[in-house]
Amino acid sequence: MASLQFCSECNNLLYPKADPQRRIMVYACRICDYDEISENKCVYRNDLLTVTKEQVGVTTDLGSDPTLAHSNIVCEKCGHDDAVFYQDQSKRKETRMILFFVCTKCNHAFTDPSLPTDGRPETEA
Repeated sequence: MASLQFCSECNNLLYPKADPQRRIMVYACRICDYDEISENKCVYRNDLLTVTKEQVGVTTDLGSDPTLAHSNIVCEKCGHDDAVFYQDQSKRKETRMILFFVCTKCNHAFTDPSLPTDGRPETEA
């Protein structure tokens, strides 16, 4: 994993730089002439898909939140027909719009049962 490196002379940030004379990568200071040979060859790591599927977040007391909309969907756990709902907050492009429901009686979190079961998010409450 790449981490920040600091200059031992002036305490400014060191930046990765290719040294063509020595044919190596070094971390060099942009303020003074200090550089050091890089032991770690990883400069930057970008994990695109660290989250594999959507998950229900913290759902405590959502049933009593007056700002959430209500739906008459039947809870699959207790059979109560009143639930609040909110939209998935994921910012990924490939994520479809998913509504999460929370029963106002038993606080059970679930998705719409009429959705196809493939690719459904985990719902643990």
